[in-house]
Amino acid sequence: MLKKPALIDIGANLTNHRFHTDLDAVISRAKQAGVEHIIVTGTSERASHEAHALTQTYPGYLSCTAGVHPHEAKNWNVQCARAIEKLAASDTVLAVGECGLDYNRMFSSEAQQRACFEAQLQLAVRLQKTVFLHERDAHEDFFALLRQYRPQLKGAVVHCFTGNTEELRAYLDLDCHIGITGWICDERRGDDLRKAVRYLSRDKLMIETDAPFLLPRNLPVRPQDGRNEPMHLPVVLEAIASILRISPVTLAQQVRQNTEQFFGVTTAS
Repeated sequence: MLKKPALIDIGANLTNHRFHTDLDAVISRAKQAGVEHIIVTGTSERASHEAHALTQTYPGYLSCTAGVHPHEAKNWNVQCARAIEKLAASDTVLAVGECGLDYNRMFSSEAQQRACFEAQLQLAVRLQKTVFLHERDAHEDFFALLRQYRPQLKGAVVHCFTGNTEELRAYLDLDCHIGITGWICDERRGDDLRKAVRYLSRDKLMIETDAPFLLPRNLPVRPQDGRNEPMHLPVVLEAIASILRISPVTLAQQVRQNTEQFFGVTTAS
């Protein structure tokens, strides 16, 4: 039997309430699927604390990020900033974020989002941590801030990229890495992404599930509750490999190397 490629999920929301009752089983299924490391996303002060706690519960297998998602930007204050900075200094916290701008649902105002985003960019520069970025319907403002700080940043990955070729090339021009999710498996919404990924430098590609969200639509059997899990990461890999017309094993090796170098994590393979 062929050994499964060793994969790293760079973004899973394992602190989400939908994982509270069976996280051990979720992690076990991920390991069986060849996912050898998971980076848990911090999306708020509370979620970042919880993500960090999970890295202590599952040492070596889980790492995390610490940051405030644009939806939570209204809660950014001095106390929150201090908490995120303290967390970000931990060895198991690999990046500042998830941070950025999201003008789609506007749970926080544009001004609150920009202030929160810029403060986290400044924190990442100060600590020389990579940044884990989020952008939706805010490309112009997001790109302007990112371009300003990118020369000082250790590294930047645009998490859950769903944009078009023009946006992709703009990020690549800033030497950003790109995180691809199950969005690429969505025949209704993923056409722009499938076109763009053909222009993605393979040394800038990383993959993620964004679990419990973005369940790949091409699963042969979809869970009734619609919950995504890290065990579905190989489906994302295979979809990208099919578009690029290369072997999933070859792509897995490249993606794992990219991820290990970017985040400083290692897998058993």
